[in-house]
Amino acid sequence: MDNNSLVNKLISKSLLQEADAQKLLGEAAQLGKTVEDIIVERRLVNEIELAKVKSEIVGIPYAPIDPISITPELLQMIPEESSGAYTVVPISVQGKMLVVGMVHPEDNRAQEALKFIAKQQQKSLGIFLITKSDFDMVMRKYRPYESEVKKAVEELGQLSDQEAAGVRRAALDAGVDVTEEGPIIKIVSSTIRKAVESGASDIHIEPGRDKMRVRFRIDGDLEEVSTFPAQILGAVVSRIKVLTNLKIDETRVPQDGRFRDTIFGRDIDFRVATFPTPNGEKVAIRILDPEKGVKDFKSLGLSGRNERVIREAIDDPFGMILVTGPTGSGKSTTLYAILEQLNQEEVNIVSLEDPVEYFIEGVNQSQVKPEIGYTFASGLRQILRQDPDVIMVGEIRDDETAELAIHAALTGHVVLSTLHANNTVGVVPRLTDMGVHKYLIPAAVNVMVAQRLLRRLDPGCREEFEPSLEIQKIIEKELSELTEEMQPTVAAFKPPYKTYRPSKDCEGSGYKGRIAVFEVLEMTRDLEGIINTDATEGKIYDEARKQGVVTMRQDGIIKALQGVVSIEEVLRETNET
Repeated sequence: MDNNSLVNKLISKSLLQEADAQKLLGEAAQLGKTVEDIIVERRLVNEIELAKVKSEIVGIPYAPIDPISITPELLQMIPEESSGAYTVVPISVQGKMLVVGMVHPEDNRAQEALKFIAKQQQKSLGIFLITKSDFDMVMRKYRPYESEVKKAVEELGQLSDQEAAGVRRAALDAGVDVTEEGPIIKIVSSTIRKAVESGASDIHIEPGRDKMRVRFRIDGDLEEVSTFPAQILGAVVSRIKVLTNLKIDETRVPQDGRFRDTIFGRDIDFRVATFPTPNGEKVAIRILDPEKGVKDFKSLGLSGRNERVIREAIDDPFGMILVTGPTGSGKSTTLYAILEQLNQEEVNIVSLEDPVEYFIEGVNQSQVKPEIGYTFASGLRQILRQDPDVIMVGEIRDDETAELAIHAALTGHVVLSTLHANNTVGVVPRLTDMGVHKYLIPAAVNVMVAQRLLRRLDPGCREEFEPSLEIQKIIEKELSELTEEMQPTVAAFKPPYKTYRPSKDCEGSGYKGRIAVFEVLEMTRDLEGIINTDATEGKIYDEARKQGVVTMRQDGIIKALQGVVSIEEVLRETNET
C-alpha cells in the first residue's frame, strides 16, 4: 500500500484535509517513514476509521479484538518473537483455521512466515486487519506482570544471604554497575510496563519494616499492586536512580530527575522523585504518557456553553485564559488541549512550564529552573523577546509573575495560565491579592475556567438506578436554573431522574478513566463594572448567574444523567450553591 493511495482515500472520506495531506507526504519522504506511521504517531485520524480505510485499500477485512477472547492457550499458537517481528497476533482458532490479526497485512514477507507457522500446526490461515492499539494490547498479554515479578522474586530467593546482602551493598557503592542484577531489572521494568498498561498516572514504591509496597494511582485513587521483601528496596531504588541518572550513594536528601523510554511503541517520559524515610527511600514516579496527556475538547468533557465560550476566547487576538482548580484537577491537560487548538503554522507559541509534561510538535516549550534563577517571572521577560503570539505560563505563583502575565495579555498576546482558586468567582480576588490593579483585570482577562476531575463510568459495566428523593430534588433544582441555551441538552431528562453506577457484576472498579466537570466565566461589561467598584465573590457570583454560567455541579449532573459519571461523586466533589 503506497502513501498516495492512503492519503487520497482519507481525503475522499473527509478524514484528512488536502493541505495537511501534502505536508504529510513531504514529511514521510524526508523522515523515511510511511504516512500511516506518522498519522498513528500523531493521532491525526481516529485509529478505527484509519483501519477501515486501509481495509478497503488492501482488501482485507478489519476486526476489533475482544481482550477476554485472548487466552494463554491461544497465545501459544504464535511465539512472542514472531508476533513482535511481524506485528501479528492470534485472534482465534476456528476448527482447522488459525485466525490472526495483522497491523500490516500487505506485508508479503509476514504472510509467508505466518503460513509456515500455520502449516506446522496443521492449520489453514485466516487474516484480519487490526489496529496498532489492539496489537499492543495482545502483546502485553504475552508477559503478565504477576508471573514476571513472581519469577524475578524466586530468582532473588535463590541467592545466598551473603549474595542477597551484596545486591543491596553493590547498589550503594560508587562505581558499581547495579544493572548487572537481572532480577532487579526485571522487577523494575515489569512494574513500569504494568503501570503504563493499567493507565496509571503515578507509581509509588514505599518502604516498610518488613516489606516494600508498590501502589499505582489509577483514576485518581491509589491501589496496591504488589509487595516485595524489604531487603531488595535498596537495589530497586538504585536501579531507578541509574535510569534517572541520580546519585546512587546519596540517600539522605530528596532527589528528582527524569528519564524516557519506549513502552508499547510509545515514547513515554517518567518524572522520578525520591524521599528519605527511616525505613529507606520512597520513590514516586509520574508517568507522562503522550497518548493520555494531550486530548481534544470532547475527551476533556467540554461541551455546550462551556465549549462555546472557550472557543470564542481562543479566537480572540489577545487576552488571558486562566484555568483554576486544586492540584491534580487536570488544569495542565486543559491548557495543552487549548494549545493544540492554537498550534498553527503561522502562530509562534512559547511556553514556560515546571516541568514540561508533554512535548507538542510545533510549540517552543521551556522548563523553568528556580535553582539557577530561571523562574516564571524571569522567563516571561525573555519570552517577550521571542516574538510570541501565544504564551503559556504553567502557573501564576507570585506577584511578579501575575503582573508580567497581565501586561503580556495587555500588549497583544494570548496568554494561557493556571491559578490556585476554588472556582471562577475566586479568580478576581486572588489576582487582586497578588497585587494586580483592579482596573487591569477586565482589560487583560478574557475567560476564567474552573474544573474538577471525576471518575468516568465504564460504559460496559454500569447499571441504571433511581437515586433518593433528596438527590432527585437537588437534580431538579440545578436543572431548573440552567439557561435557555442549555435547556435542549437536558430536555430528555424527566423526573423521576435515572442515573448510573458501577454494576454489581463488575470484575474491576466499574470506572475507566476520568473526565472533567467545568465552570466557565467570561469577562463582560457588567463584570468589569463590578470589579472596578466592589469585587466581592458574592457579587461576581450573581453576575455569573446572569451570564448563564453552568456551574461545576450542574455540568456534573448533566454528565451523571448521561451515564458518564456517578451522581454521588458529582455531589461529593462539587460545592453546593
